[in-house]
Amino acid sequence: MTVRATVELVVAAAALVGSVLCWLSAPSTIVVPPVLEGEPQTTSVQYSAPLIGLSLLLAAVAGVLIVLAVARIRRHPAAK
Repeated sequence: MTVRATVELVVAAAALVGSVLCWLSAPSTIVVPPVLEGEPQTTSVQYSAPLIGLSLLLAAVAGVLIVLAVARIRRHPAAK
């Protein structure tokens, strides 16, 4: 395995971890006021669009890097 393929796999793993962390931190719970007087308050989940977008971008980058690393490894199986 070449050094470049190893670096690509390490960066892909870091991008995957970042993607999961962004995805998990995207939702937040908010309190919604009642529509009519006398009704109870309700809770809702609000998602952060920038964090979801960043999560998808990092997942795509990780996927591309994994494909490039696997292609590099298959082309040069005995590289030192």
